[in-house]
Amino acid sequence: MAAIYTAVVTIEGGREGHARSSDGRLDLQLTAPKADNAAPGTNPEQLFAAGYGACFESALRSCARRAGQTLSGTRIVAHVSLNKLENNSYALSVELHGQVEGLQPAQAMELMEAAHQLCPYSVATRGNVDVQLFVDDWASATVAA
Repeated sequence: MAAIYTAVVTIEGGREGHARSSDGRLDLQLTAPKADNAAPGTNPEQLFAAGYGACFESALRSCARRAGQTLSGTRIVAHVSLNKLENNSYALSVELHGQVEGLQPAQAMELMEAAHQLCPYSVATRGNVDVQLFVDDWASATVAA
């Protein structure tokens, strides 16, 4: 396996700390996820959702190109949940909601499933994280504010 890119991020203070990338482009305060979301900063689940969603949308577009399809618009809304297990440990679960402008739901789901085979986050989580795929209607879908 040959690395194409390696991200280096230093974290100090865990969920209530600070994260900074080696190139300085990422430099942010971390906070534990809370229902009121009043604390400054972001949390690891939001960062994972952003990374997974971005990578998955790129994989979706790549799969469309490979299939000879031109997509006018795509959007992934990633839901990453932190779950407490019965043994008091924790696990993540993921819902990826795909919105593909101009495709029928069955066609969009085919692309979603192909992207799930290609996306490095999907490959990394396979068998370890419950990942569910959904297709949402482009016109009526809710976008995170």
